[in-house]
Amino acid sequence: MSLKLSLEDQIETAEVISLYKANAWSSAEQPDKLISGLKNSDSLVTARISGKLVGIGNAISDGSLVVYYPHMLVHPDHKGKGIGRSMMELLQKKYFSFHQQMLTADAQAIGFYKTLGFERAGKTEPMWIYSGNEHL
Repeated sequence: MSLKLSLEDQIETAEVISLYKANAWSSAEQPDKLISGLKNSDSLVTARISGKLVGIGNAISDGSLVVYYPHMLVHPDHKGKGIGRSMMELLQKKYFSFHQQMLTADAQAIGFYKTLGFERAGKTEPMWIYSGNEHL
């Protein structure tokens, strides 16, 4: 497997939508907003194998103090191969000096994020207004 990670990759709408649909993420149903959001992120990390997009993640930040990682996806055919870990480690390397790194983890991903140093944020409770239904 020749994995190539990048923080400077150019993404194409069709490949991104295909990856989001493979993960059953509802944001795939709003391709223009999804692509705009990803391209306007503070950072966008991609993972490719033989040129094919197999993973993507992004970071939204104030540039100094706080970074939030809203999306981290790996194609189901490539999960468990260290791709998500490699992408998160690349983002964490960029933001290592920030006071606060945040994310919201689905139940099945909590253990994964704990291995990267994340923990429950005190007595806080994640809250949102969400129009999708895949994270219920």
